[in-house]
Amino acid sequence: MLTMTDNAVLVIRDLAAQQDVAEAGGLRIAADTEAGSLSIELVEEPIQGDQVVDTQGARIFLDADAAELLNDTSVDAVVDDEGVVQFGFTGRE
Repeated sequence: MLTMTDNAVLVIRDLAAQQDVAEAGGLRIAADTEAGSLSIELVEEPIQGDQVVDTQGARIFLDADAAELLNDTSVDAVVDDEGVVQFGFTGRE
């Protein structure tokens, strides 16, 4: 299952608060298997069938393909000097 670093938890909770996402909302990660990419967006609630990962109030919703792809990984987040958020994924050992 996907885990979150402490930084990711703080950034996701902060993003949700800034964008006034409902308490049931969070960050949704969906895989585009044809393009070989992931899309990440803030949403009000998970879509039926999404896997929900909740760590200290930071919520990530994964579609089935993203859940499979990101199983046994950890997500980290950093915010640069201009306020741009970047997410990264690393395998856990």
